[in-house]
Amino acid sequence: MIKALIIILIVLVALFLLTFLMYFFNLDMKLLAALEPKLAKIYDKRKRDPKV
Repeated sequence: MIKALIIILIVLVALFLLTFLMYFFNLDMKLLAALEPKLAKIYDKRKRDPKV
């Protein structure tokens, strides 16, 4: 029982540190900036309704 709690605590701390590092170094926006050209190509190929 204690081992399971320790493992859960370690996993939670690791996830917190990972999200903190992502926030601190702005990695989420850097990833989006790298993906933006690819996403724009997909978006531009979509058929649109001319009535809208």
